[in-house]
Amino acid sequence: MHKDMSAKKKEVKAKIRKRIRAKIRGTAGRPRVYIFKSNRYIYAQAIDDDKGAVLASACTLEKAFKEQAKNFKNKGACDRLGEVLAGRLQEKKIQTIVFDRGIYPYHGKVKAVAEALRKGGLVF
Repeated sequence: MHKDMSAKKKEVKAKIRKRIRAKIRGTAGRPRVYIFKSNRYIYAQAIDDDKGAVLASACTLEKAFKEQAKNFKNKGACDRLGEVLAGRLQEKKIQTIVFDRGIYPYHGKVKAVAEALRKGGLVF
């Protein structure tokens, strides 16, 4: 019974991801910023879909985050994550992005990352 439920959850998540990705596409000049939340950390990547390459990435697993705080998945960590990724994209002279929330609703931690990216100077 549990196996069926986990398979159903994976199918639902795949449908949500596919529906969102049908509307969103990243290029070299305007990459797609994708958010992923694991049970312990949060990851963000700027992706050029034309080449299939990651232009920049940041996650709360990095040393910079471990030195600053004990909790790696609260809204404060999400703010720092957005600022770090915005800085890395600014270094590569990228000003505009497409925000991909993944399977997560635009609320809470995902919204905190997006607001930090905007505060960092990115437009989307």
